[in-house]
Amino acid sequence: MDKSILDVVHDTAKGLKETGLLDTKTMREFDVLCLPPVKVYSAVQIKRIRVENKASQAVFAAYLNLSLSTVQKWERGQKKPNGPSLKLLNLVDQKGIEALE
Repeated sequence: MDKSILDVVHDTAKGLKETGLLDTKTMREFDVLCLPPVKVYSAVQIKRIRVENKASQAVFAAYLNLSLSTVQKWERGQKKPNGPSLKLLNLVDQKGIEALE
C-alpha cells in the first residue's frame, strides 16, 4: 500500500465534503491536522542542510529571502528559525534547494 492511513482517511474526508456530509470549516480543520509536523533544527543541522545543498551562507540566505547575518546567527546557535523561515528550511531539507527556484 503506497498511501499512509492518514492519506486514506483524508481522501475519505474529501469524499464526504464533496457529497455534502462534511462542511467546509470541518474540512479545513481536518486539513490542518493532516499537515506534516514542522521539524526544528539545531545550529549544526542548519549548517548541514546548507552544505549539502552546496550553498554559501550568502546564497542560502538569498534563497530563503533572509539576511546573511540571520543565517550566520542560526549556524552559531544565537538565533533559531521560526514561522515561514522554519517551514522553508524544512522544505529545503526534504526536497533540496531547487524546490525554492
